[in-house]
Order: sequence, then C-alpha cells, then structure tokens
Amino acid sequence: MAAQLDYKIIEAPTLKTYGSAQLDLIPQLRSLPDSQIEAMKAVAAVLPFRVSNYVTEQLIDWGTIPDDPIFQLTFPQKGMLDETDFEHVLALVRKGASNEELRLAARAIQYRLNPHPAGQMELNVPLLGGQKMQGMQHKYKETVLFFPAAGQTCFAYCTYCFRWPQFVGIDELKFADNDAGRLVAYLKKHNEVQSVLITGGDPLVMRAGLLRRYLEPLVNPELAHVTSIRIGTKALAYWPYRFTSDADADDLLRLFSQVVDSGRHLALMAHYSHPRELETAVSKQAVRRVQSTGAVIRAQAPCIRHVNDDPGVWARMWALEVQQGIVPYYMFVERDTGAKRYFELPLARVLDIYQKAYAQVTGLGRTVRGPSMSATPGKVLIDGVAEVAGEKVFVLKMIQGRNPAWVNRIFFARYDRAATWLDDLRPAFGEREFFFQAELQRMKDLGNAQVWYEQEQQDGITALVPSAAYLSNSA
Repeated sequence: MAAQLDYKIIEAPTLKTYGSAQLDLIPQLRSLPDSQIEAMKAVAAVLPFRVSNYVTEQLIDWGTIPDDPIFQLTFPQKGMLDETDFEHVLALVRKGASNEELRLAARAIQYRLNPHPAGQMELNVPLLGGQKMQGMQHKYKETVLFFPAAGQTCFAYCTYCFRWPQFVGIDELKFADNDAGRLVAYLKKHNEVQSVLITGGDPLVMRAGLLRRYLEPLVNPELAHVTSIRIGTKALAYWPYRFTSDADADDLLRLFSQVVDSGRHLALMAHYSHPRELETAVSKQAVRRVQSTGAVIRAQAPCIRHVNDDPGVWARMWALEVQQGIVPYYMFVERDTGAKRYFELPLARVLDIYQKAYAQVTGLGRTVRGPSMSATPGKVLIDGVAEVAGEKVFVLKMIQGRNPAWVNRIFFARYDRAATWLDDLRPAFGEREFFFQAELQRMKDLGNAQVWYEQEQQDGITALVPSAAYLSNSA
C-alpha cells in the first residue's frame, strides 16, 4: 500500500444478512405488530430486500422507526407499492400462499415498474462481432459499464435502488457476465473508451482474488487508453469491515494499490445516502484505509423523500465527506423505476434542496453536481429556474449525452412545479420538441445507439460524431 497506517484495526462482528425469508429472524423487529411485519413481507415479495446486521445494529435508530431515515432506506414500506397491488400481495401473504403463487403475482407487478429505465436494455447494450454484450453497457463514448456476475448482490439493498431488477431473479432483466475476456476484447476495439465502471449490485461483495480477475486485465499496457477505473459500491456505508478486518481486506487494498501503481486513476464511487453512514468509527477507518492506497472516494446519491429531503442533511453529509477527504460528486434525481412514487420529489423541490445545501458548504464541497437526471438522452442537470422572454423556465444542461455533440448544451423547459422527471417537462418558448429528440428517436428506431461506434471501428475510423453509415441506417 501507498502508506502504513498506525492504528488498531476495528474488528468485524460475524456478518449476518437477512432477506425476505428471514424477516422474522431480525431481533429488532420482534417488538413490531404483526400487521406491520405482514406489510413488510408483502412488499418484500415484489421488491428486493436484504439487510446486514451492521445496518440494523449500528445505523438504524430503532426508537424512531418508521421515520428513521436508514430504516426507510433499507426496509420495505407499504407505500412502495400501488395500493391495489399491495392489497393483492398482502392477501396472498395472509392466506399462506405458496412461493410460486407469490412469484407469479410479483412478476406481473415487477414488469409494470419500468424495470430498465432510460433505454438500458434497448440502447445501452453494445455489440461485439454482431453479438450483444449482455454484461455491459456503453451509453457514453468515453465510459463502459461492466457487471461481473459474482458482484450482482449487495451487503444490503437500498429501497430506492434503480438496479432492483438485478436482484429479483428474472434472468432476462439482469446484466451480468463472468468473462473478463469479453470486456478486454471489446475495449481493444474501442480506443475511445477512457473509463471502465465495474458495477452491480456491488462488486465489493466479491473476494479480492475474484475481483482481481476483472481488474488486472484492465491495467495491461495494451489498454493504455483506459486511464481510469471506477468501482460502484455501497460497502463503505453498509459493511465497512470489508476494508478493515475481513479475511481478505489487506489483499483487497493491495489490489487497489496495484491499480493505482499502474498509472490509472482508481475511484470508489461510494453511495452515501445519509450522513449517519459516515459517522461510525469503522466507517471512518475504512475510508482512511482505502485512501492509503492512492484510490479516491467520490460520493453520490439521489435526493429522496423519507431519507434525505432536507438541505441540512445534504449540507451535513457533504461537510463530513470533505472532512474525511471524500469528493462530493453527484446529487441525483430519483429515477423513474421501482418504488419511485414513494421516493420521488418534484424537480423544483429537489433544486431548492440542492441550492440551499450548496450555500452551506465551502468551496471544497462545491465539487458536487446536481440535481442530475440520468435520463434516456443523457445526464441532464437542472441548473436553475429563470424568467426568459417573459416565461418562467427550468434552465437545463446536458452534462453527458448519447451523442457527444450534445454535451454541455443548455436548453429550456417550461416551469412545472409538479414535474418529477425529464419526460414530464415540455420545451419552452413554443418549441415542439427538445433539441435532442429527433436524433434520439432515430437511435431508438435503429435499436442500438452503439452501432455507430462498432461501424466506425470496422471501417478503421474513430470519430466523435455519428458516422454516415449510422445516419443512413437511422434515417
């Protein structure tokens, strides 16, 4: 490692995880009424549930449930399902329905919950040799996402998670690949890719030796165009012992050092949803140990009802991150999937929370970007509200786009105090559509936006704009 740390390692308790079948075994729930447990079981039959004993013992204030934010973040709540769906599943739970009956009822609901928003299945899956790479996404020119099969679970599940389809046992909805060779083969053909994001689930549930099989090939000199590697993880918040006293914690940190020593930038994209996740002694120690390898920790989370819809919460969280050397990175808007109706907030409200929190932190905390919508065309920033030509508008900026030419483009939407997502907004000033919509429709008609890159590589050309072949095929 880059530095030796002189302090006593905080030892881990034995890891215990509880899923929907173990709700009755969670000690802290035994004081709750049967009706509340039944409601949890009904929701957990549809949406994934998993929690670790670290979360139940060190993060949740059981004296304040159900309002406790970490309880809301990790435990099923009745309002996460439509009332009709909830009552239907609850009736099955109460009558002692078979697992198969519950599964069939859950499937019908799950497919109505927009399991893969923003064209992930239709537009993001790239091609290699004419075959879809089902364990990868390549939405933006510079970045490829890879989903290692063994990393498609977590120490605990966030109830808002937009990746919930990874965890409900529907193979056709799942991104996963157990062959790092396919990733390397794809990257060799795509010199435009600068960054690889290893994601899930949580890749850090994997043992260090298995994770090494995916990371080591990425630092090979033949992939010199890959200058940064990112790992999306909630482990720092939900099981920080992963970096302190797990049996292979030191091996994991040595792997991080190896990546950094190769000349790559290694970033842990840490999902911190509430300041309480940063405040335990073992969490702080885990952060220090990761940073000792030369890796950088960047923090991101959505702004969601019941958990962090308060400027003071965000200001406190960003301040703690800066204090611990973590880089505040993104505030997201809750995505239009799963239990979104329970968590979503009007865009105007999210912007207000962001602006009030932003005003409370120093310049070091103002690295954070937001509120950002990871929508079908790209990452759309809500930059503010203004009056232009006598019309009240949202000022929007495309900070990442399927077409690189869209990046950093400013555009305007009519102000709508009830809108919660980009699809709810309408262009300002009488325009019929937003600037990207016609080309986005051509991408949808083509069925895979990455065909332009594949085609250009086949022709020995690398460009930052759609190829002639792409445009002719999508006309």
